[in-house]
Amino acid sequence: MSRRLPIYIAIDTSGSMNGEAIQSVNVGIQAMLTALRQDPHALDSVYLSVITFDIQVKELFPLTPLSQVQIGEITCPKSGPTCTGEVLALIVNRVKRDIMHSTNERKGDWRPMLFLMTDGSPSDIARYNEILPQVKNCQFGKIIACAAGPKAKLDQLKRLTDTVVSLDTTDSTAFASFFKWVSASVEMRSVGIGAGSSDVLPPPPAEIQIVL
Repeated sequence: MSRRLPIYIAIDTSGSMNGEAIQSVNVGIQAMLTALRQDPHALDSVYLSVITFDIQVKELFPLTPLSQVQIGEITCPKSGPTCTGEVLALIVNRVKRDIMHSTNERKGDWRPMLFLMTDGSPSDIARYNEILPQVKNCQFGKIIACAAGPKAKLDQLKRLTDTVVSLDTTDSTAFASFFKWVSASVEMRSVGIGAGSSDVLPPPPAEIQIVL
């Protein structure tokens, strides 16, 4: 069995994402899957889990081989909060449960990647504050947070990771560019982990701004 590259994708499905935004996410994530499946390195190593969060946190599927992933339509409530702390708590739990570590007999998984996309800020700020240290202890290979639209709170995402990107709008072009960049980032990591250059990310397209 090849060493797994675990990828977790957390998608904000709170009420503010209802409508064109979530429709664009659905198109973008399907395009991402298509692109990843055309890459032999990704097909050989990537295991994907997608989790949505609004007032509830829903694990659409646990870590699954890329070739077997099937994603149905993601929907949003018409209103409701953004439980960012709770989704991070679930991901911490899954990393502790599912990631295989190296032993004398076998090599474990590659360090996982986490992509988190939100158009707002944590509604459960106390839980968010509580879980951040545990996220750091999970030793992700890379955490990439995407602030989608002008209402996303960059200061909170910067507390989660040094790699924050922003989208000025939440239209189909912006989300398509983001998920295309996600697929390119995963592909580059799946190739780079064997060559010792796993921290390199591809340059983002014009619709995506790196937050410094």
